[in-house]
Amino acid sequence: MNQYLPLRDVVFRTLREAILQGELKPGERLMEIQLANRLGVSRTPIREAIRMLELEGLVIMIPRKGAIVAEITEKNLIDVLEVRRVLEQLAAELAAERINDESIAALEKAASEFERKLKNGSVNEIARADEAFHYIIHESAGNQKLLLLLKNFREQMYRYRVEYLKQKDQYDKLIEEHRMIYQKIAEHDQQGAAKAMFTHIDRQQQIMLATVRRGHAGTPKA
Repeated sequence: MNQYLPLRDVVFRTLREAILQGELKPGERLMEIQLANRLGVSRTPIREAIRMLELEGLVIMIPRKGAIVAEITEKNLIDVLEVRRVLEQLAAELAAERINDESIAALEKAASEFERKLKNGSVNEIARADEAFHYIIHESAGNQKLLLLLKNFREQMYRYRVEYLKQKDQYDKLIEEHRMIYQKIAEHDQQGAAKAMFTHIDRQQQIMLATVRRGHAGTPKA
């Protein structure tokens, strides 16, 4: 696909993925010359890609310092998860109503694959398995507008999802929550599915907020 995209968009996707997967760390400066040399391009597509990243909130511009990878702040985290919770609840409720037998089987398989990745996969592999589980629910909701919103939002969530999945002490609870979501959807229990999804996302928010606050507490004051 990349060969058909403008160079600016290829650079944008490359840098975006590096930020979302943690290769470029929060607070890290994006040096145009270094990035241009690393990616084998001129500075112009780097500069254009950085502007696009700024619009997504992944990069901030600081006077006399330039472009810096945005920190994961408490406010941004709350904003993201509040919206995700509503969208995911609706998707779970609609999926419980509309899911077919084939998708129920696929959802069960995705839940099992997620559990396997928790045992022996990398954080990024676990994150992709988690996305796959949720994506089946999104598709099964049968609402193209909702699917589009969730698709766009899923990319913004990836950064937070990876950070959350670094908390290995939460893995048993994650397995339990996914199993409950699957069970309620498979039973076509709309209210139960929405409630199970709310619990899943709400607990994620609490854990992530605690993580962010601990990180800020350990940051030296300027």
